[in-house]
Amino acid sequence: MKCAICGRESGVNSYCLFHAKAHGNIVAKYEQWEKAVGISWKEYLSEIAKNPLAGEWAKEVAHHMMSSGEQIDVKKRKEECL
Repeated sequence: MKCAICGRESGVNSYCLFHAKAHGNIVAKYEQWEKAVGISWKEYLSEIAKNPLAGEWAKEVAHHMMSSGEQIDVKKRKEECL
């Protein structure tokens, strides 16, 4: 399979190694942002996409997640991290 964003060979969640790492970081940090700022998932992705300090891969993943409507289940994510 090819990465949904860049066309490289994919491995995880239809993303290449680089975009998969960015995706994991985005999902992992959302809970902290939600608690600290009270931000919604869509707002969080939007903030990443327009943040000049965010990495290019993270911005690309955020744009892709917004356009695809990808959602996360925070409770399920917490259980996976335990």
